[in-house]
Amino acid sequence: MNNQLTLNGKQSAGRIAFIDYIRVIACFLVMLVHASENFYGADSSGLAGNMSMLANEANRFWVAFYDGFVARTCVPLFMIVSAFLLVPMKNGVTMGEFYRKRFTRILPPMLVFMVLYTFLPLLWGGMQWEQSLADLKRLPFNFPSMAGHLWFMYPLISLYLIIPVVSPWLERASAKDERIFLGIFIVSTFIPWIHRFITPELWGECFWNGFTMLWYCSGYLGYLVMAHYIRFHLDWDKAKRLRVGALCFLVGAAFTGWSFYLKGVPGQLIETPELEWSWAFCTPNVLLASFGAFLLFTCITRKEAPAIVTGLSKLSFGMYLMHMFFLGPIAKVFVAGNAAQPLIPVWAAIPVIAALSFICCAIASWLISKIPGSKWVIG
Repeated sequence: MNNQLTLNGKQSAGRIAFIDYIRVIACFLVMLVHASENFYGADSSGLAGNMSMLANEANRFWVAFYDGFVARTCVPLFMIVSAFLLVPMKNGVTMGEFYRKRFTRILPPMLVFMVLYTFLPLLWGGMQWEQSLADLKRLPFNFPSMAGHLWFMYPLISLYLIIPVVSPWLERASAKDERIFLGIFIVSTFIPWIHRFITPELWGECFWNGFTMLWYCSGYLGYLVMAHYIRFHLDWDKAKRLRVGALCFLVGAAFTGWSFYLKGVPGQLIETPELEWSWAFCTPNVLLASFGAFLLFTCITRKEAPAIVTGLSKLSFGMYLMHMFFLGPIAKVFVAGNAAQPLIPVWAAIPVIAALSFICCAIASWLISKIPGSKWVIG
C-alpha cells in the first residue's frame, strides 16, 4: 500500500501513531458517553439504568449530539484497534502463548478494579454492606453493580479467545473471501432492528435456542475481520480514505444521534432500550460511523505521536478502568441534583465533566504507573 502507513504486515516494532491517537480519543469518548448519561438516566446513580427521562429539549438535543453523534464509536474503535494490532498472530506463537500474554495483561487489572468497585464505595457511603456482599458473590459471574462499564471486558476477552481460531483463516483468506464474510456481518447488524420492530425470535431463535442463524458471523468478530481487511486489503490512498471516512462517519453518526432524538420526548419516562434503539455497537449506523472514524484516523501519517499522546495511550487502559470513581462525583457537582438546570448549561456541562474526569484519571494513572508492579493494577 503506497499510502497506508505501512499497514501491510511489515509493521515496524515501534508504536503506531494513529493507534495512539485512537486510544486516547476513544478513552475520552467513553467518558463523554457516561457524562451524557447524567442528563437522561432516571435512577439515583445518574447513569442510564432500565428507565430514562429527559428533563427538557436542551438535554434531548445535547445528549443525542454528544453521546449519539460524537461518542458512540468509542467501543468499536477499541475493538478494531485490538484486532488491527493482534491479527494475524505472529508466526510460531501458539494458542497458549497468545492467551498467556494477552490475559496476564488485562485480567489482573480487571480483577483488581472489580474488587475496588465492590468495596471502595463503602468508604464514602456510596454503597451499603449488603450490596457489597451481593456484588462479591456475583464477581465470578459478572461485573459489580457500581462498575457497569466493565461489561466491555467480557466481549474483549471473547475477542482474544477467538483470535487464535480465526487468525489462520485470515492469513490464507483472499480479499474477496473477507468481503463475503463482511457482507454477512453487515446483514447481522440489522438483527437488533428486526428484533425490536418485527419479531423477537429470528432465524431459529426460540426458548430452547438462543443462537440465531448468523450468530457465528455477528458481533465484534465482524470488527475484527474489518480491521484485518483495512490493514491488508484496502489500498485506498489518503485522499480517498479522507473522503469516504468523513462521509461514512457523518452519515452513521447523524443517524445514531437522530435515533435517540426521535424517541427522547422530554418529560416522559421511557425504557432505556426503547430510547437507545439504535445505539447498540453492532447496528448498521454505528458500524458505518466506526468504519469512517477508523479510516479518518489512518490518515494520520506522522511516524510518531507527540509524547503526551503516547503517554496517555499507554495509560488509557487504567484510565478506562478507574474513570467511574472520578466521573460520578464530578458529575454530581455539575448536575447539582437537577439535570434540567445544571451548574452550567448542559452543552458545556457534558464535555466539562468528561474532560475533568479524563484529567483526573490521567494524573491518577500516571502516579500509579510510578509504583513498582503497577502493570498488575493499570495494565
